Amino acid sequence: MTDQILAPGDVRTRPSAASRDDAIREAGGILVAAGAVRPEYVDAMLEREQSVSTFMGNGLAIPHGTNEAKDAIERSALSFVRYDEPVDWGGGDRAHFVVGIAGIGDEHLEILSRIAIVFSDEDEVQRLLDAPSAEAIAELLAEVNG
Repeated sequence: MTDQILAPGDVRTRPSAASRDDAIREAGGILVAAGAVRPEYVDAMLEREQSVSTFMGNGLAIPHGTNEAKDAIERSALSFVRYDEPVDWGGGDRAHFVVGIAGIGDEHLEILSRIAIVFSDEDEVQRLLDAPSAEAIAELLAEVNG
């Protein structure tokens, strides 16, 4: 896998997002700007969300494209956005963290497992909520790079 799955510059903090779809577009836009995916991948992220929620619990949503969009992925990468005001993800779910994911082949499975380990620990989640900056969040998430 690529050394930098989550580059420090691909971590953002925001006060709020207007909607779930806006949050997905932001996470996808970071992946596009990083050169990890082509713009059509963001459309596939929105399409997937229409068929199945990517809310994972513990304030975390992991939007990602459909299998049909795999050819729009240039390299494996993550984007990470923390919202101070949680995003209404639908069905009563509220996301403080929106992690866009793109994985070449099956690499997304290993990346997902690394993210799951972090978010299964409530103390880690609280540290991410309390982090004073995007740079501090990137430091806390350094382990997702392997």
